[in-house]
Amino acid sequence: MKEIEKMQSGLEYCYDDEEISLMKLNAIENANIFNSLAEDDLDKQHEVLTEILGSVGEKVWIAKRFCFDNGKNIFIGNNFTGNFNLTILDIKEVYIGDNVMIGPNTTITTVGHPLSPKKRREHLGQASEIRIGNDVWLGANVTILPGVSIGDNVVVGAGAVVTKDIPDNSLALGVPARVIKKIENDIDQAQK
Repeated sequence: MKEIEKMQSGLEYCYDDEEISLMKLNAIENANIFNSLAEDDLDKQHEVLTEILGSVGEKVWIAKRFCFDNGKNIFIGNNFTGNFNLTILDIKEVYIGDNVMIGPNTTITTVGHPLSPKKRREHLGQASEIRIGNDVWLGANVTILPGVSIGDNVVVGAGAVVTKDIPDNSLALGVPARVIKKIENDIDQAQK
């Protein structure tokens, strides 16, 4: 099995494999193209995002610097705001719902590395998809780790590190993030 096939299957893979390295270099080039666009040219930004990401809804705004590992594994819904210095390490898929706001300096990473120093010396990684529901707000400096699902109508407070799934209608804070209260879903069913 090729390393890229292992990566795509969620198995341990060598991240400095030539094919994987080329994918990352392509992603860096695509990120540079997006990040070089004029701030006020929203149409061109949307056009480029549509070309470099897996899918992009309407009314999507991402501030500069936007960084990613692949691009094609990022799927963004409608009415999305990604603030400054958003990093999405999309070795595996990242699904983001509608009406999502992400604060500055947030990292969403589908990839982790082994605890074993021997395996880390072999440059191994393993990735798991991430799902972020609708009407989610991730505060500044949030980190989302591999394999996490965040439900609908969730707020994750600034600086939190999300290591486990967060259910719908929740406020989560801390390191690691813990649900501290339920949030009322005040959206009328007709508005959904």
